Parts: sequence; structure tokens; C-alpha cells
Amino acid sequence: MIRPYVLAETNWESLKDERFDLAVLPWGATEAHNYHLPYGTDNYQAQSFVEAAAKMSWEKGKKVIVLPTIPFGVNTGQKDIYLDMNLNPSTQLAILKDIITVLNRQGIYKLLLFNGHGGNNFKPIVRELGLLFPDMFISFSFFPQMLDKTQYFKEKGDHADEMETSLMLYLRPDLVLPNDKWGSGDEKKFKIKAFNEGWVWAERQWSKVSSDTGIGNPEFATAEKGERFFNDITIKLDELFCALCEADLKELYE
Repeated sequence: MIRPYVLAETNWESLKDERFDLAVLPWGATEAHNYHLPYGTDNYQAQSFVEAAAKMSWEKGKKVIVLPTIPFGVNTGQKDIYLDMNLNPSTQLAILKDIITVLNRQGIYKLLLFNGHGGNNFKPIVRELGLLFPDMFISFSFFPQMLDKTQYFKEKGDHADEMETSLMLYLRPDLVLPNDKWGSGDEKKFKIKAFNEGWVWAERQWSKVSSDTGIGNPEFATAEKGERFFNDITIKLDELFCALCEADLKELYE
């Protein structure tokens, strides 16, 4: 069944007289996720979240359109991990500039970047694009920050961990290897304490901090946990989509 809020599925017959208030661009990555999850994990997750939320918003009469997922992200710290694909931040800026040029020209002035990959940092890019496109309202969201993960998952982590494994067990169990293939996701920390305290940052050299490319123990992951987390994120995203569709860009502050 064609979903009219998903650009890749809809058609000119439907769009020739249509107008949208909000465009949503899911952005993921293609990279190893421990031994057991697919390279496209971030893409499957990001796309599933926004399509499910857009369905809810569309059924409420909100004019939201989901753009095709960008499948490559910033993976500069993983250059020696086989077939981890990298887009430099400057490339992301160029891609977004072209996409926003199309949206702006056609009267869609609200864009939400929905980020599915921790290596993507859109804040400086959005700042620069805001100067280039003063008519546009550009925002971004990173889904692991939307809810308190400790209310859903036992183990901490940020890559192929309990959270991501649970989500993929719910969304695409056919792409998850049996749990006897799951690596432990053990992570080596910086020897310099300040980096671990969070007030100074340097990029991690992935092959030196993880033996299985995972960061976080997936042992306690279940599809049930993934479903609950997915549904709660989707509800919150729907609320955001609706609010953005309704927003008057001349009256954003109170």
C-alpha cells in the first residue's frame, strides 16, 4: 500500500496538487555493529521511527513528508574497519545545501533532520545553513536522547548495545545473528581522566577501543524491550511533527 507521506513511495499523481508543511530527513550510517547487527542498523532504525510517526501525524491531518534516508554518515574514526563508509561533515553540508535549496524553492520552509548515528553532528552545519537560508527553519533530533534509556534497558552503551540490539530484534529480526554470535561490546577508555569525565573530547579510534566494534553489552536485549522503546519514541516524534507543522515561523518564541 502506497504511503502518501513517504516521498519514495508516492507519485506525481498525488503530489502535483499537494503542499507540505514539514519535510523530515532521516540520516543514518553504514558501519559495523558488533558481530551480530547489520551495517545498515542506523538506517533501518531512523527510517522506521520517522515513517511510523509520520503515519500518526498524517492521520491527524498534518502535512508531513518523509524524504529518503541518507545511508552514509561521519565515520572518520573507523577508517580501518572494513567497509565502514564515511561522509565528511563538509560533504554533509553540501548535500544538505542542495536538498534545502529544493525545499526552499518549492515553499517547504521547515526541515527536521532525524539523526540515527552518533557520529553525525549537525549543530555547526545547521548554524551555517541558517545563514544561507534565512527563510528556513532547520532543526535536528537524535533519538537516543529523546527518552531516559535506563527506564528501558539494563546495560549502558552507545553502539550495537542493548538498546540497538533490542530495536533490531523488534524491527528486523531476520537481520540479527543468533545471540551466540554477539560480542560483549567491551570498551577501552582513555587513560587521560579528563576525556572520560566528558569535559574534553577527542575522537575515539574505533579499532583500538573495541575488539568487536560494539560499545555496550547487548546480552539482555529483547524484542519486547525494543518494541516498547520504539513505540514511546514514535509517540513523542508524532507530537513533534504535529507541533512543527502547526508552528508559525514568525511566532516561535514566548
